[in-house]
Amino acid sequence: MNIIAVTVLVILLNCGSFCICVPPQQLLVNMTVVRNATALGAFCLDGSLPAYHLHRGFGAGVRNWILQFEGGGWCNDLKSCLERANTRRGSTKYMNKLATFSGILSNNASLNPDFYNWNRVKLRYCDGASFGGDAMFKNGTSILYFRGQKIWEAIIQDLLPKGLGHARQALLSGCSAGGLSSFLHCDGLAKMLPNATVKCLSDAGFFLDEKDVSLKYTMRSFYAKLVTLQGVEKNLNKKCTNFFSKNPELCFFPQHALKFITPPFFILNAAYDVFQFNHILVPPSADLLGQWKGCKNNTAQCNEKQIDTLQGFRQNMLLALRSFSKNFSQWGMFINSCFAHCQSESQETWLAVNSPRIHDVTIAKAVGDWYFNRNGTNEIDCPFPCDTTCHNLIPTALVCNLPHKFNNASNL
Repeated sequence: MNIIAVTVLVILLNCGSFCICVPPQQLLVNMTVVRNATALGAFCLDGSLPAYHLHRGFGAGVRNWILQFEGGGWCNDLKSCLERANTRRGSTKYMNKLATFSGILSNNASLNPDFYNWNRVKLRYCDGASFGGDAMFKNGTSILYFRGQKIWEAIIQDLLPKGLGHARQALLSGCSAGGLSSFLHCDGLAKMLPNATVKCLSDAGFFLDEKDVSLKYTMRSFYAKLVTLQGVEKNLNKKCTNFFSKNPELCFFPQHALKFITPPFFILNAAYDVFQFNHILVPPSADLLGQWKGCKNNTAQCNEKQIDTLQGFRQNMLLALRSFSKNFSQWGMFINSCFAHCQSESQETWLAVNSPRIHDVTIAKAVGDWYFNRNGTNEIDCPFPCDTTCHNLIPTALVCNLPHKFNNASNL
C-alpha cells in the first residue's frame, strides 16, 4: 500500500505539463481598519470600526482600481439587526482578518487577464443595508449604528490618498447585497473620481420587485421596512425617489433605479438565482405547506407547473432588463440560465476550464470586453435546462427528466 501511495504522489508531482494537479496558491490579503472612521460617525452595527482589504496594483495597472462590495443579506428590524451585530455581518470584531482574493480579485494574469494588475479592494460589509443607511437606534441598553453610507464614505476617504484619488480607470463591483450596493453608489463614485473612467458591475444583485407564488410582494415589504429602519431613503438616487415620490423605497430595487444611473453598467446574474428563488419567488411565508420544498432542493422534483413558474420568473427578469439591453454599447449583461448566486468572486465561475459560458464566452471575457469596449456584450442564455456549463448550487434535472415541452428551448 505504501509503494502505491508513493507512486501516486510521484505521478501527481510530475504531471504539471499534462494537467493542473494543485490549485494555484491562494492570495490572502490583510484587513485594514479605517481608524479615522470615528470622525465621520462611520461604525458597524455594533459600533466597531469598518474595514477593507487592499492588494496593490502594479505595472500598467498601478493607477486602475477595482472596489468590490462584500455581500451578506440585510436586516430590517431591531431583532434581526441586534442578532447580526454579534456576528461577522455586523461587526469587524468577528471577521476573518485575512480575505481570499480570487476570481475578479485574483492577481494571476492567467486567471484574471484584464484586472490582475489593478489595485483591488474588498469592502467589508457590516451595516445590513447594502452600505446605504444613515441612522442610529438606542434605548438605554442597546445601541445599533445604521451607518452604511458613512462607512462607504469613510473607506473612500481612506483610499483617496493611497492612490484612488489619482485613478485613471475604476470598476465598482459587488456580489449579492454588495451587488445591490453597486447600484446605490455607482453615480457617487463617478462624482468622487471626476478624472477617471468609472464603470460599475453588479453580480447577483439584480433583485426583482416581483410577486411571490402567493401573489404577495414579500420582498417589497422587506425592503420598505429596511429603508425606514436604517434611514436609507435620503441616500437613494434623487431622480429615482422624485419619480417614485409616493413609494421612494422602490428605488432600493435595481430595476427601478437603473434607468437613473449615469455611468456604464454591467449586470451579471443567474436567471434562476437561488437567493431570489428562495426569498423572492418562493419565500417561506408563501409556502407554508412545503409544496416547493422538494423543487427548491432538486429541480428533478419540480412538477410542470413549478417549472412554468420558474420560467416565468426568468422571463420577468429579462423584461425588467429590456430597456437596459437596448444600449449595450455602453451597458452590458451576462444572464445565464443557472441556479447560482454570485459568480465573479469564485475562480471556478469567473474563469476556469469548465467555467460557465454563453455562446462560448466566459464571464471574465464578457466583463473585460465590455469594460474595455472591445465588444458590445449582451449575453442572454437560452432557458433552463439547455446550459450544461452551469455551476449550480442545487442539483438540477437532466433534460430527459423534464416535461417534454421543456426539452426544446425553442418552445420557450
